[in-house]
Amino acid sequence: MSHYVDGFVVPVPIAKLDDYRRMSEKAGALWREHGALQYWECVSDDVKPGKLTSFPQSVQMKDGETVVFAWIVYRSREERDSINAKVMADPRMADMMDPAQHPFDGQRMFWGGFKTLVEL
Repeated sequence: MSHYVDGFVVPVPIAKLDDYRRMSEKAGALWREHGALQYWECVSDDVKPGKLTSFPQSVQMKDGETVVFAWIVYRSREERDSINAKVMADPRMADMMDPAQHPFDGQRMFWGGFKTLVEL
């Protein structure tokens, strides 16, 4: 069975990592409550700048920042679209949708939806 995955990469100031984690725990709980199968957020550990491409380069990482790589797993694209609509309409998301309240620079975040190619 194949799934659908939303993936994203975001630069987070190290000094705000605890705030980011708290926000992610709230967001992840909402996504799971509304039907997402898995919600993962991972902080960089062994990520070095590259010559052409790298996680740090992808978000124009600045001094004092780290990179978070995250994904949410759904049964299908249709369920993802439905779940995301429910999450965005959930009043508990309101404070997390205000860019002024984000513990990260959302302009350097990138994301997208992916059909799985291999699942083992």
